[in-house]
Amino acid sequence: MRILVVGAGATGGYFGARLAEAGRDVTFLVRPARAEALAARGLRVLSPVGDLTIDAPQTVTADRLAAAGPFDLVLLSAKAYDLDGALADVAPAVGPGTAVLPILNGMRHLDRLDAAFGADKVLGGTCSIVATLTTAGEIRQMTELHTLTYGERDGSRSERVAAIEAQMDGVRFQARASDKVLLEMWEKWVFLATLAGATTLMRGAIGDIAAAPGGKAFIEGLLDECQAVAVANGYGSREKVLAGARKILTTEGSAMTASMLRDIEGSARIEADHIVGDLIERGRAEGVETPLLARVLTHLKTYENRRAREAA
Repeated sequence: MRILVVGAGATGGYFGARLAEAGRDVTFLVRPARAEALAARGLRVLSPVGDLTIDAPQTVTADRLAAAGPFDLVLLSAKAYDLDGALADVAPAVGPGTAVLPILNGMRHLDRLDAAFGADKVLGGTCSIVATLTTAGEIRQMTELHTLTYGERDGSRSERVAAIEAQMDGVRFQARASDKVLLEMWEKWVFLATLAGATTLMRGAIGDIAAAPGGKAFIEGLLDECQAVAVANGYGSREKVLAGARKILTTEGSAMTASMLRDIEGSARIEADHIVGDLIERGRAEGVETPLLARVLTHLKTYENRRAREAA
C-alpha cells in the first residue's frame, strides 16, 4: 500500500514516521523548504515511547505530485484554516481507488472533502497526540498518548479498512478500526470544544478555572451545551465517555489546556470557526441554544480581528 502523508508536522509527521519505521511505503507531501531540510537532516522524532530518525524520508512537493501517480491511502492532518490549500495540493494523488483518511478536529472538513473527492473516498478518522514541531524541525511528543482511529462512516467493515488495519499492525502507536467512527469524532469534538472554550476564554488551565468561583459550573455548563448539540445531531456522547470527560475537565489542580490557548499565547492562527463556530451553527439548525459557546466565539473572533489588525 502506497501511503501519502500530507505534511510532516507534529501530527502527520509523527504518525507517518511511525509507519515508515514499521517498513510501510510512506511519502510525505511537503513544501520545498521542508523537503530540503528532511533530505539534509532526516525526520527526527523525540518521544517518551522511543526516539526515531528516518534518515531519508520519501518526500514529494505539490508540483511533482501528479507524476508520482495516485496513492492508496492519503493521511490528511492539516489545520482547518489550511484545508482548502491542502485539498488543491493533494488532488493529483487521489485516484479511483484512493481512500482519504482525515484526522482533523470537528466535522466541517468532511463536507469539504466530500465535495472535492466524493463521499465514497472519504473515511472518518480521529487522533489524539500531544506533540509539537520544534524550531529545529524535530517532532517532540510530550506524552505517551498517540492514538489513531479510523473507519467507514456507515459503520461497515470494508476491504479497504481491513487493508489499512494490516498496515497498522506492528506500528508503535495505538491504531484502531472503529464501526462507530462518526460517534467517536463527535465525542472528541464535544470534549475539545469544551476544553478549548473554557481555557481560552478564562486564559488558564483546567485546574485554575476549577479553583475559581463558579469555575466548575462554567465548565460543566459549556460541556452540557456541546453535548446538547451532539444529541440533537444524533451523536450524543455515550454515558461513560461523557462522565470521563466531565471528570477530566473539572479536575482540581489539572494543568491541562487546549492547544488553541497555546496558539493564542503565541499569536498564532486558530480554528475558531471549525471547532466552535460550526458547533454553534449545527446547534442552531436543530433549535439548540448555546449562549456560553456564543460568548466563547465572540472572544475568539475578537482575538482573530485584533491579530489581523495588528498584522496589517
